[in-house]
Amino acid sequence: MTPTINIIHKQSGAAFMLKKNDILTVIDPMGGQVSDMVVFNAEDYKEKLSSGKSLDFEECILLTKGHFLWSNRSQKLMKILEDTNGRNDFLLAPCSPETFKIMYNYEGEHPSCLGNLQHHLQPYGIEVDDIPTAFNIFMNVQFDSDGQLFVKPPTSKAGDYIQFQAQMDVLVGLTACSAEDSNGGTFKPIHYYIETQPKHIKRPR
Repeated sequence: MTPTINIIHKQSGAAFMLKKNDILTVIDPMGGQVSDMVVFNAEDYKEKLSSGKSLDFEECILLTKGHFLWSNRSQKLMKILEDTNGRNDFLLAPCSPETFKIMYNYEGEHPSCLGNLQHHLQPYGIEVDDIPTAFNIFMNVQFDSDGQLFVKPPTSKAGDYIQFQAQMDVLVGLTACSAEDSNGGTFKPIHYYIETQPKHIKRPR
């Protein structure tokens, strides 16, 4: 059975639940588009995605196929099963209204990943201060020997995808990023689909 493709329209977001062992595939359908992802333990939202723990335990700054995403309580939340692009970021916070005021000198309202995550996670009781640093799928952050950061256009091509397997029941927030620099100056949708794993039923002896 072909899984249903869900569409996150440009500069918007979504939130949904995954059961343990469910597989989430996030697709860049047109190329060059970042997607911010945050993850919470579905049984206790105080346990959530941790950039620091993940980079520490994986001993790597560029997480890709074979790596785990860890929680603030040192538990595995997601495993990266596949990653056709191979360039993701786990250093920078979700773009926010302040991002556009401070870094872009933008006046007025501007869509942001933090705003979209807040909007879609609020029905689950998640407030803006509860939202952690996101795993920035397809985001191309470079850094030099002095530690200076540079945000470059994504290297993802149309159809590139990354696939995660939930290591526990989780709540996921996902966006199609709204920051100009992160997306090479254009905004496009993000697609995703979920493959649920069959439940094993114990047969009577």
